[in-house]
Amino acid sequence: MTLQTEAIDRVIQDAIQMMDDSKYAIFEICESAREELQAVKNELEEIKLETIETIENVDKLERQFRLARAVLSEVSRDFNKYTEQDIKDAYEKATVIQMDIMIFREKESNLKVRRNELQKRTKNLQSTVSKAENVTSQINVAVDYLSGDLSQITKILESVKNRQLVGLRIILAQEEERKRIAREIHDGMAQSMANLILRTEIAERMMEQDKPELAKAEIVDLKQQVRSNLEEVRKIIFNLRPMALDDLGLLPTLRKFVHDFEEKYNIKARITVNGKEERLPSAMEVAIFRLVQETFSNVKKHAKATQVNLEMRFQKNFIYLVIEDNGIGFEVEKVEDKISEGDNYGIIGMRERVELLEGKFNIQTAPDQGTKMFIQVPVKPDSKERGDL
Repeated sequence: MTLQTEAIDRVIQDAIQMMDDSKYAIFEICESAREELQAVKNELEEIKLETIETIENVDKLERQFRLARAVLSEVSRDFNKYTEQDIKDAYEKATVIQMDIMIFREKESNLKVRRNELQKRTKNLQSTVSKAENVTSQINVAVDYLSGDLSQITKILESVKNRQLVGLRIILAQEEERKRIAREIHDGMAQSMANLILRTEIAERMMEQDKPELAKAEIVDLKQQVRSNLEEVRKIIFNLRPMALDDLGLLPTLRKFVHDFEEKYNIKARITVNGKEERLPSAMEVAIFRLVQETFSNVKKHAKATQVNLEMRFQKNFIYLVIEDNGIGFEVEKVEDKISEGDNYGIIGMRERVELLEGKFNIQTAPDQGTKMFIQVPVKPDSKERGDL
């Protein structure tokens, strides 16, 4: 190892150490913010319950005050029937109730102010946690990249540009996927589980306060939320890797995906297959499934379509995908300009996946004329022959 290489190695090791130290500091900040966020959520839930009870007390006292005023008015009019002591008692009772109303109304106002403050703090703390997680993720990308094998540093430096681009893309893709999964679990399951704990505590309090009907209603809601959480877990597992893809293959998995897409989003979806169906290499089946998944996702988000069709054609050395929707379409030139500027990452991601498979990718569309996407992928890696799209 040359002196220059050793110097580079020391600099990189120092940078890694510094970023590791920073990462753990940010992690502690993030954990502290999470704990504070949970405490604020607990207090907010208590404030909400207390606010509801206070409002109920105010309503109850107002009804009592109206009745007390009616009694006071009656005894004040009929001096023959009621004594001076009766009038005094009625007046004192109305005054006491009026004072209680003022006290509870003030309490209600203070509780609402406190509730609004806690909601604002919750939002700020959630933003802090999210920012800390993003920074940690970015540091992890840099550390992973810098922690690579430096034993072949001379060879790496000879083709550093290409190797950096490829390596960094792989690391960024891995980290983005980890971040996406973490965000799905944090925003979905983790939040739901925390909410389940809070609502369980509320049900316990209702039981302690001898309110079985309210507790029963809360438990029914909890049961429904658990079912939703189970559905969310299944969705995350399916998005990670559909088990049917390994067990049954690409086509059965795509048929199920298209059927579920139609049912979930109320967009008519159809799949047709031409040619002899056959199993493809596992990595290729995953790649093609992700391409279809991404395309259908874009149709749902942007196309405003009522129908989408997927056609698959199996040939000797190629597989062709044609995905067509009847949505609003777009101007290809403007999209290409955005791609050149680093925008429109969905199309960039699909194009790069096709290129990694040594395939071809093309889009035909125009405003108000729907979109037709053509994908051609060679079935055999060593196939040099290319058809036209």
